[in-house]
Amino acid sequence: MKASVGGYARATDLRHALDLLAQSDGMGRVLAGGQSLIAAMNMRLSTGDLLVDINQIAALKGVTLDGDRLRIGALTRHAEVATDPLIARHAPLLRRATDLIAHAAIRNRGTIGGAIAHADPAAEFPACALALDATIHVDGPDGPRDILAANFFEGLFETTIQEGEILTAISLPIAEDGERQVIHELARRSGDYALAGLCVVRRRAGHRIVCISVGSHPELAPDAMARMDAGDIDGAVVALRAAIDPPSDTQASAAYRRHLIGVLLQRAAADLNGEPQ
Repeated sequence: MKASVGGYARATDLRHALDLLAQSDGMGRVLAGGQSLIAAMNMRLSTGDLLVDINQIAALKGVTLDGDRLRIGALTRHAEVATDPLIARHAPLLRRATDLIAHAAIRNRGTIGGAIAHADPAAEFPACALALDATIHVDGPDGPRDILAANFFEGLFETTIQEGEILTAISLPIAEDGERQVIHELARRSGDYALAGLCVVRRRAGHRIVCISVGSHPELAPDAMARMDAGDIDGAVVALRAAIDPPSDTQASAAYRRHLIGVLLQRAAADLNGEPQ
């Protein structure tokens, strides 16, 4: 099946892209890496769209350090996240996550902004953004907005981005001295979406735990985090399993995913403590 496209326009800058979306009568779709959008269009899940190509907008690219915060442009490719020295030093969770994302062809085209805006609950970057307490930066007809990751993800493929807005960047606090960041997931084959996964960040203020592929959208697990803060790993496993409502599908049952998430939290705890696994 081939995509049904209503038109194509290449934006020259952010203002041009926003104007194109405003003129599209609600049918504008932002084209960055296109790894999810084009697949959806090919399956006719989205038809008659005006594709607004933002790939030439230099202001949406690159990684910069601004004081104690790291800013990552929305058009930064997964492969660039994997090799950027600032990310490796200040947000190693993102670098490690790229090893788990699909295959090289996808990583060469997919963008971090596209992954976060798409909000697939089985994707790594949305969970990482929440675990790292990121801020999502968007721009639109009413001007720029900054949205905490904790307030950004609303449901299955749903975010607080409004019609006509574009995700422009994410920013996050740089890692503290002694901070640990780990990601673990299990998939049937390398490159497949995870059956279950989680990100764990340990800071002076406490742990942050976010699951992958066991709910409709990324969420913090406060009860499990409190148990981890208290050093009660077994209690954290029990709390995390009780907190999630995983789906059953052809890949895994809800009970199996609930079991896996506990195993992964135990592995993450061992990682955080430098224990052999």
